[in-house]
Amino acid sequence: MGLRVLAIIPPMTQLNTPYPSTAYLTGFLRSRGVDAVQEDLALALVLAIFSPAGVEQLRVHAEALPEATRSETVQVFLTQFSRHQATIAPAIAFLQGRDPSLAFRIASGGFLPEGPRFDAMDNYAETEAGDPLAWAFGALGVHDRARHLATLYLNDLADCLREAVDARFEFVRYAESLAQSQASFDPLAEAMVAAPNWLDRTLQQLTVAAIRQHRPDVVLLSVPFPGSVYAALRIAQTIKAHDPAIVIALGGGFVNTELRELSDPRVFDFVDFVTLDDGERPILNLLAHLDDPAAPLLRTFHRVDGVVRYATCADADIAFAEVGTPTWDGLPLDRYLSLLDMLNPMHRLWSDGRWNKLTVAHGCYWKKCSFCDVSLDYISRYDGVAATTLVDRIEAVIAETGQTGFHFVDEAAPPKALKSLAEELQRRNRAISWWGNIRFEKSFTPALCEQLAESGCIAVSGGLEVASDRLLALMKKGVSVDQVARVTHAFSEQGVLVHAYLMYGFPTQTVQDTVDALELVRQLFVEGCIQSGFFHRFACTVHSPVGLNPTEYGIQLQPLPAGGFARNDVPFTDPTGVDHARLGVALSKAIYNYMHGIGLDTDVRDWFDMRVPRTTVAKDRIARALAG
Repeated sequence: MGLRVLAIIPPMTQLNTPYPSTAYLTGFLRSRGVDAVQEDLALALVLAIFSPAGVEQLRVHAEALPEATRSETVQVFLTQFSRHQATIAPAIAFLQGRDPSLAFRIASGGFLPEGPRFDAMDNYAETEAGDPLAWAFGALGVHDRARHLATLYLNDLADCLREAVDARFEFVRYAESLAQSQASFDPLAEAMVAAPNWLDRTLQQLTVAAIRQHRPDVVLLSVPFPGSVYAALRIAQTIKAHDPAIVIALGGGFVNTELRELSDPRVFDFVDFVTLDDGERPILNLLAHLDDPAAPLLRTFHRVDGVVRYATCADADIAFAEVGTPTWDGLPLDRYLSLLDMLNPMHRLWSDGRWNKLTVAHGCYWKKCSFCDVSLDYISRYDGVAATTLVDRIEAVIAETGQTGFHFVDEAAPPKALKSLAEELQRRNRAISWWGNIRFEKSFTPALCEQLAESGCIAVSGGLEVASDRLLALMKKGVSVDQVARVTHAFSEQGVLVHAYLMYGFPTQTVQDTVDALELVRQLFVEGCIQSGFFHRFACTVHSPVGLNPTEYGIQLQPLPAGGFARNDVPFTDPTGVDHARLGVALSKAIYNYMHGIGLDTDVRDWFDMRVPRTTVAKDRIARALAG
């Protein structure tokens, strides 16, 4: 195949490390002899905006706002503009790790202009020395302190940008509401014909520069999240205007979950093909089809005579053992930004440091959880690989990037595979650091947790969901509260950070269930089982067992509007009538304080702004579980 392929990461995904989809595809395509390259336009856009020239453009937009309507954020920015222009380049270089000595000046205060985001420090408990950040960093954490202040500084600028340029901008998502669970393509179509703003024009310039540099025949746009769809279409629109002959294919996590029933032909005004599920085989088929139109497409939407057609064939997907090693060649690894999230220890790993992202196995070995999209290929098709092959990939990535930190991005890394990985790393005397998502199942014995920690495991996350044995059974989670306590404690005993994914609003969940779940979470913190957690509201999706069989869970789905575009989250009626939104505020407040060691000896009812029943959980429930 003589076609040149360019894979693009569109805004916005992550700033501290490349989103791995293009690295996977580029590595695979090169292993098959395809001329493939990649670009991260998400990072490029942020670096263009947060630069001296970008800050100057932001000033122009901020000054155009009526003076009477300017917020404190905008006013502070304009007042301190000269300092922003002088400090933005050094601050970015510091967050990229290219000027670490600047930490001492930033940490001492007074170097970076301080807007309203810095006011949050007034809420921190001051020490006797009057240092509001000592609780977080102590006396020696100069580098972390500086990165926290530099992060606040960028957040102030982002707030100003949202007010003066585009309210839809965020560092990890852009115009998300235009795509997320949008039955109709209308909002995106209208946005595409609107006059481009400064961010759009900057993205257009970056896109044209990438096209001129790489001169591709085919462009692959990977959209993992709803917050990257708008920018992906802007990129596609720009490419078509620049060179209509370039073929554009759209794929990624958002497509795989939300566009499986795509029928709106307007999408193909921007892209030529939309592929579902793993991209390796569909892209090979697409490239063959472009060479010979008689060659069959696989799991691919395209427009024929004005109508959307779905084309597929019997070709098998590429085995996980044969997908090759991802490559980050072409991505500016020294230009990613390590921001510092102080609020949640696990979220800090997401935004701090450059992690090589790999997969231990394809899919989920459990694939039973009723809230999960287990009917989709990326979860339902489990396919493992030998530990020798996995460590070969690890060593190849280290040789390319010079980085030994790995984030295993599995739905749930299998305990047997992790044990084999640890043994192979030990056999080769290979030192790495790694973290990832697991199920808190009984296979993670204290001995295995110790072995994994010795292999370089620094953190694990897993779903405790609603900490209720009744609801865990209804979810088909395959774990109990006591079991989760023992597994998390075993990891914590080895110095491994443990993060619990927590859920509220699951079908049939009562107020009593919620209060009891929070009490169990409190005890898990008290006993040192978990150090981090996050409550999220249950969402019913059309691909999950709950969405496919709602009567089994006591709920009634509400009809989804017709529209021919996205279809994923589905509203439902729960007969319990519980105000989960109001309860969620208390849960978020409690978990935030627990992570900082606050309120662990208080009655859980104190977190709620409404009358709730006392907990029915014994005060020593988790302690007894740990005692066996």
